[in-house]
Amino acid sequence: MEETKTSRVNDSSSAEPQTSSGQSSSEGQPVTSKCAKCVIVLGMAGSGKTTFVKQLNSYLHVRRNTCYMINLDPAVNEVPYPTNIDIRDTVKYKQVMKEYGLGPNGAIMTSLNIFTTKFDQVLKLLQKRRSECDYVLIDTPGQIEVFTWSASGAIITESLAAEMPTMIVYVMDTQRSTSTTTFMSNMLYACSILYKTRLPFIVVMNKTDIVSHAFAVDWMRDWTLFEDALAEESSYVSNLSRSMSLVLEEFYRNLKCAGVSSLMGVGFDELIEKFEEAALEYESDYKAEYEKLKAEKSEAEKERQKKQLEKFFNDKVASQDVVAT
Repeated sequence: MEETKTSRVNDSSSAEPQTSSGQSSSEGQPVTSKCAKCVIVLGMAGSGKTTFVKQLNSYLHVRRNTCYMINLDPAVNEVPYPTNIDIRDTVKYKQVMKEYGLGPNGAIMTSLNIFTTKFDQVLKLLQKRRSECDYVLIDTPGQIEVFTWSASGAIITESLAAEMPTMIVYVMDTQRSTSTTTFMSNMLYACSILYKTRLPFIVVMNKTDIVSHAFAVDWMRDWTLFEDALAEESSYVSNLSRSMSLVLEEFYRNLKCAGVSSLMGVGFDELIEKFEEAALEYESDYKAEYEKLKAEKSEAEKERQKKQLEKFFNDKVASQDVVAT
């Protein structure tokens, strides 16, 4: 990338939303941690993910919590919230599509890969600001597989998890999940993301202003209710869902979930409680693993630099011998 483009990442760090509170705590709300919590928001296209991020940002500012906003979707035309770091300032999605002859999804993945090569700059900014912020909110591309299953997505997730308490929020469209097969598809995808990321995981059932998420909670807590709902269907997919519901019983048992309406701003009190639980889970179950991973990477980098230095001196000595002869 050109230097002028990468420098814009640093310049955008001053774009933090201005609120009546520039502090990470307010009267009557003691700070529970000096380090910001990182929330990576994932979700299928149309699940209301970006609207959720907007409403969550607004809700946290009302609580006088300071947020650091990052947009990782290079193809979005506009974001409905102020950003501190925006991938679109560094990588031009349409230019990437034209230059490399790629389709929409390929261009999004390539843009994310290019941005990841400069992600160390993002980490430096976060290291400076994480003690001043309560939350780092990260909005990801609508094509969920681009982030979830790509190397760049894994690098970004692991890098963040090694620096601060990090959790994954999977936004689910409650209205579309009233069908048992669609619900099961969502749960299987959520389960796969949980085991892929190895981080505290929260399922957010969005659009509860249209359909209450109570049915989904009942299905997860009592598989016999889900079995009764499946009894009304007789397709092959319903039979598969019946089998998978028993497999996912252990997954449901420890799953954190919350129902919200991003449009109406309802349900976010419960969600913040889930964030606190996830942060404690990170500290107790995941932090040590990621600190070990960070140390291993640091050691590997030192070894690489040592070998390069040895090679440089060997080449220098060899060139001096040639000149001497």
